[in-house]
Amino acid sequence: MRRQLIFFSAVLLGIAGLGRCERIKDITDIQGVRSNPLTGIGLVVGLADTGDKTLASQQILTNIFRNSGLVLSPSDFTGGNVAVVMVTAELGPFAREGSRIDVDVSSIGDAESLQGAMLLPTPLRGLDGQVYAEAHGAVFIGGWSASGKQASVTKNHPTVGRIPGGAIVEKEEIATFIENIGDERIINLNLRNNDFSTAERVSVCVNQLFAETASVVDAGTIRVKIPSNVASTGIAAFIDEIMTPDVKVDVPAIVVINERTGTIVVGEKVGISEVAVSQGGLVVKIKETETVSQPTAAFSEGATTEKVPETLMGIEEKEGYLVPVPRVVTVAELAKALNAIGATPRDLIAIFNALRKAGALQAKLEIM
Repeated sequence: MRRQLIFFSAVLLGIAGLGRCERIKDITDIQGVRSNPLTGIGLVVGLADTGDKTLASQQILTNIFRNSGLVLSPSDFTGGNVAVVMVTAELGPFAREGSRIDVDVSSIGDAESLQGAMLLPTPLRGLDGQVYAEAHGAVFIGGWSASGKQASVTKNHPTVGRIPGGAIVEKEEIATFIENIGDERIINLNLRNNDFSTAERVSVCVNQLFAETASVVDAGTIRVKIPSNVASTGIAAFIDEIMTPDVKVDVPAIVVINERTGTIVVGEKVGISEVAVSQGGLVVKIKETETVSQPTAAFSEGATTEKVPETLMGIEEKEGYLVPVPRVVTVAELAKALNAIGATPRDLIAIFNALRKAGALQAKLEIM
């Protein structure tokens, strides 16, 4: 019953958003405005014997000493105060040279914790192999670990940390989002969820602000022409003006099912044709017990008392019943009809699959 209420509550939350409008900036992305991933292999020091003892960390530390003029070999380092880590960051589309970005630090070897770690200067490279930033600093982790000889306690994930503002941008990669075609300047708006209806509504809304500037290219792209009277210094204000209005987002009729977790998400447009659904099944109860065998019969000299395992099994068949389900047009009616037959989320998965096979489910069914 509780799981039915959870499902029904989730449905009601979806109904509350019926007819809701969203800002254009919240449902679209400007083509070309995106971040770029940066990665690097670094070394952290200062660990309290919780680092790794892999050859990679020893070799990196050896190279660092050799660059400082000290000739040592990896075998000279046997402690666990260092750890080799993967350093990752996102270079923003408008990050300028000298600005700072956050970095994430993750252990690669067998380190137990990065608590108290200090990242040595690490170059961060883009997918083209060029260095775009340099990271260093103290690593902050959201957990901790403590151990003794016989037990240990760990909170959260102590082998992953973060350095806020831990990387300095050395080379900028400014996004190019204005396309020049002849004498026209073009901006492409990409819908995060492709839909022709929503794309058309965005186009109409922009054209109401600036006549004959927007056109729909496909279900996911709206092309916007920057008016000729808008100077280069006024492009930011123009983009702000066309991205602020609200439009109604069209949600497709879809049912998404995760069979592993029993999660069901139903879109607001989902409906079913008039059908009858029967729901029933078997309840199998199994109980493991142990009985004591006490030998008391004649000729049982030398016998010992033993525990004998015993399995008790009971099978109960639920009565199946046929419930008519009328054609529905809203999620509320659909949930009410399915909950009326006492269906649990696992039952609903089977019901939705059967409705699709029968051609009664007027929606797209996606199984994760």
